Amino acid sequence: MITISPAKISKVLPESIAAEIGFDVGDAIVAINGIKPRDLIDYQFLCADEVLKLEILDAGGKTHHIEIEKDYDDDLGLEFQTALFDSLIQCNNRCPFCFIDQQPPGKRSSLYLKDDDYRLSFLYGSYLTLTNLSDKEWQRIEQMRLSPLYVSVHATEPEVRTRLLKNNRAGKIIEQLKWFQKRRLQIHAQVVVCPGINDGEHLEKTLRDLISFHTGEIPTVASVAVVPVGLTRFRPQEDELIPVTPGKAREVITQVKSLSQEFGQKYRSSVAWLADEWFLIAGEELPSEVEYEDYPQIDNGVGSIRLFIKQFTYAAQELLPPKIAEPRKLTWVVGNAVEQAFQPILQQLNAVEGLEVNMHALCSDYWGQNISVTGLLTGHDLIFHLKGQDLGEGILLPIVILKHGELIFLDDMTVEEVSLQLNTKLFPVGGVEDLINSCCQ
Repeated sequence: MITISPAKISKVLPESIAAEIGFDVGDAIVAINGIKPRDLIDYQFLCADEVLKLEILDAGGKTHHIEIEKDYDDDLGLEFQTALFDSLIQCNNRCPFCFIDQQPPGKRSSLYLKDDDYRLSFLYGSYLTLTNLSDKEWQRIEQMRLSPLYVSVHATEPEVRTRLLKNNRAGKIIEQLKWFQKRRLQIHAQVVVCPGINDGEHLEKTLRDLISFHTGEIPTVASVAVVPVGLTRFRPQEDELIPVTPGKAREVITQVKSLSQEFGQKYRSSVAWLADEWFLIAGEELPSEVEYEDYPQIDNGVGSIRLFIKQFTYAAQELLPPKIAEPRKLTWVVGNAVEQAFQPILQQLNAVEGLEVNMHALCSDYWGQNISVTGLLTGHDLIFHLKGQDLGEGILLPIVILKHGELIFLDDMTVEEVSLQLNTKLFPVGGVEDLINSCCQ
């Protein structure tokens, strides 16, 4: 039986309906019009009504009943501690390349939670496998039109996908895609390529199968991201996985580019895209900006570098001054995978009179990787590579390194702990404007 907890409020937006009524952080919504919301999806659906009868539990444990009249679809102006008010739907697969299983023991418990929840996929674009859904959850997806979802396909051949996910239910993926197609619901697909298992002819078969669902006014498969498997030194010894070499990366790039060109002629869209990591591993130039179309797989690292450079170029024209009043020296930390790609940005920053930004492009000693993307760097890596060095006034720290909404690294170290170890300030930066402002403030 599912236990639903009251939806605890973490923020009341100023000048909102909730602020006018007098909601406080720490209050919790128990029910809306007699229904207990399971998650943020239920909350948003129930709050669309013009008349709301709310059961509220205040921070002191007292129950209140409030009636609200508002315009249809008006937002109350509340944010919550979590998007799920019942329990997380966890993964029931045993994928050998799962990043959760490639971590050391002894860290915070949340690092070991295997999310395979369709609600987080709909709300935030996290990937799920569709192997653990009950009939009731499938019905909810249909009834509430939860589309698009983001699906880790990896392979469409039943035996190959079953081998990858270590789950007998994994072989039903084509049947599931037909289910989405019949109901005019969409997915964005992901294929993590594991050399020797789902590459070569298996990869071509997977992409052709997925593209066969890119038809009609509402294509069932809206896009496909092809991603290289990422391995760490903590992975199980018996995982049968092989790292992606520069040679393998070039092979996959050639294969997928050829297929994408074919798809583009037929559908006026590439449909399938390579993650930036392939080009970084291969040492090849990134595709041009126009090739990414409207960046449908940006959160999967498809075009994120090109988009960042583009955004910086536009922001620099307005925000980057020719000189700054007081000289500043800063250290910019990135993964060594993007060192060459970000050189134009570094040059523009250092063209500002009085500003000196030194880029430190790091590999991850913590994960045992020679080539690392920025988002996988840890507090350990910063200390390992930077301790005892002249870091200037502080470190420009991309927030992709940190846990969402918190000042914690992937290895459980806090920003404060790393700052003390390095004897310097850390300035979390969340985008191009943040980067420029942190440099030139």
